[in-house]
Amino acid sequence: MHLGFIGAKQRITLAVAGAAAACVLATGVGRWPAFVHAAEKSKTGDWSAYNGQVTNDHYSPLDQINRANAPGLKEAWRYDTGETGGLQDNPLVVAGRMYVYSPTEKIVALDATSGKVLWTFDSGTQAHQPNRGMCLWTDGKESRLLASILDHLYALDPATGKVIPGFGENGAVDLRKDLGEADYTSSFAVMTTPGVLYKDMIITGFRAPEAVPAPHGDIRAYDVHTGKLRWSFHTIPHPGEPGYETWPKDAWKVTGAANNWAGMAIDEKRGIVFAPTGSAVTDFYGYDRVGEDLYANTLLALDANTGKRIWHFQGVHHDIWDRDFPSAPALITVHHNGQLIDAVAQTTKHGYLFLFERATGKPLFPIKELPFPPSDVPGEVASPTQPLPSIPEPYARQKLTAGMLTQRTPEAHAWAVENFKDMRSDGQFVPLSLGKQTIVFPGFDGGAEWGGPAVDPHSGVIFINANDIAWTGGLTPNEQAKSPGEATYMSQCSGCHGPNRQGSPPAFPSLIDVHKRLTDAQIADVVHQGRGRMPSFPGIDQQHLATLLTFSDAGPLPEGASKAKVEEASSKHEAESSGSPADPAPYRFTGYRRFVDPEGYPAIVPPWGTLNAIDLNTGRYLWKVSLGEYPELTAKGVKPTGSENYGGPVVTAGGLVIIAATVYDHTIRIFDSSSGNLLWKADLPFAGVATPSTYMVDGKQYIVIATSNQRTPDKPQGAVYVAFALP
Repeated sequence: MHLGFIGAKQRITLAVAGAAAACVLATGVGRWPAFVHAAEKSKTGDWSAYNGQVTNDHYSPLDQINRANAPGLKEAWRYDTGETGGLQDNPLVVAGRMYVYSPTEKIVALDATSGKVLWTFDSGTQAHQPNRGMCLWTDGKESRLLASILDHLYALDPATGKVIPGFGENGAVDLRKDLGEADYTSSFAVMTTPGVLYKDMIITGFRAPEAVPAPHGDIRAYDVHTGKLRWSFHTIPHPGEPGYETWPKDAWKVTGAANNWAGMAIDEKRGIVFAPTGSAVTDFYGYDRVGEDLYANTLLALDANTGKRIWHFQGVHHDIWDRDFPSAPALITVHHNGQLIDAVAQTTKHGYLFLFERATGKPLFPIKELPFPPSDVPGEVASPTQPLPSIPEPYARQKLTAGMLTQRTPEAHAWAVENFKDMRSDGQFVPLSLGKQTIVFPGFDGGAEWGGPAVDPHSGVIFINANDIAWTGGLTPNEQAKSPGEATYMSQCSGCHGPNRQGSPPAFPSLIDVHKRLTDAQIADVVHQGRGRMPSFPGIDQQHLATLLTFSDAGPLPEGASKAKVEEASSKHEAESSGSPADPAPYRFTGYRRFVDPEGYPAIVPPWGTLNAIDLNTGRYLWKVSLGEYPELTAKGVKPTGSENYGGPVVTAGGLVIIAATVYDHTIRIFDSSSGNLLWKADLPFAGVATPSTYMVDGKQYIVIATSNQRTPDKPQGAVYVAFALP
């Protein structure tokens, strides 16, 4: 049936209250909305917000570099951070200064024309979480650089890098506070994607753990002057709040996440902040959260002044596939039924694109609630339906069949055929099973990922890069652990590193013989601070960490956890709690597994990564190209296959789509936005798994990209920013 706006099963809800009543659609035939005028008038050349503007459109009005001269681009400068680790940063450029992160989350100001260091802020915390950008607020008289380091949001003077002491506590807001947790120090609430600015507020989400315990994923607004909390929206509703009825009675007390980790977009004219959320914990077995679980997996339209809900759309009901909304939505204006409509476009991990009227949440293309099979796992109650748009067609393949298995070599094909026989592959939204792996296609990393799309405000075209490989997952009984360390490992670590500690390299490294690579202090640091795609686990205290290391045979015990204490903890082991930081569920996830052949290549036919152009006025595809390659396969004469890609594109008034993103080929590319033809490419020192920025200083346009090799730990490591310009 078509999605309706009236009735008990309505999936998009309009709240006509307060400022929402003033959110009237203010477009008319023959004129563009205010934000497009602002983009065109902004010829200063700044890249002044994450992904270009608070509209999150990844668009630049600069056209000095264009279709005709792009092939002449040359490297202008490099800035080597001198560190190893990951970079996913989208650099901020304002008034000739560039603001970037290092892999350990030092904040650095550079001369945007040379890469020369102007100042560095070091908080003293060695952080290893991804950090994708920061915000610069100004009222014309005063300016503040708002940048997060792990769970603290700092206010810095952008001219000097000095902390502004009147903000928060000694210049920083502790993001673990104000979430309703009994002990905020044991919470993990880290900003990996910057917030958005509205008036004198910064509105933020945060990254949360993928397993219990996890804090509530509240969306919060802070005063940019004082750091005081201005408003908070409960993504897991409290009693009496709309949506509370979609959870078990007391779930709000114990269930966590449903957080905005992917960023937001702002319609400044209407005062609406658009915030997509992820799944609630645990990701794959929802026995303790039976119901639709609002506002997990939801695009929220909130009054940016108060945090009150205006409308919402839930993209996945009762998510048991980790189908977070993976990126901030993009604001765009489209021609629809003879009118200009201000719209919001939201990408998904499962390869579908949703398009709504900004003011009302009305879908511009029909959305149907389609039936899907029930779960056969005891305690699990899968949603009987899920919403899918009829237009546009998905940008990633939806069902893996035997005819799509790899043909790369006869041996790889035979391996894939043999293994595929034992898997369940029935398409989207098939609940995971016990004792059998289920194909998840596109995989857990998309479809679309955190880089997000770019949109051209003049043509109404959206550009989406997507992964197109298969992963597998399943459930298994949470059997009684033989030791406290095993219980901790199975409840907190096995989801990524597997029950046998073998992982799924390179995305999820093996922990076998980890003590040969890391010291006990380094392991403790990774567990408590996180690294790369791994969140921190503050609930694993010193005692639990000691038993975990003993179970993993990971070398010496951490300081303060003696062998006698470990033996004492083991003797007190109880089957029910298993000594773990949280009581285990009856079933647990078997681990993230990429469906790859014995040589590590995707076990399906290409393309394995694509770049797509969709006309949002009609929902029709304009072009689709393979994105990325494996250099060793290309050297053997294999046509470029596409590859996994993280980070998004930029589109410019010069007719360019600029993107790096590809994991394996260390290349930045420029495509013709109208045809998809490749205009230029250049080698990078490491993978550009980030979104580029483009800016102009002293009449010269530049393109800059952050590069690192954290996703390929078997390759040379480093972290370098590279800028390009015309000679």
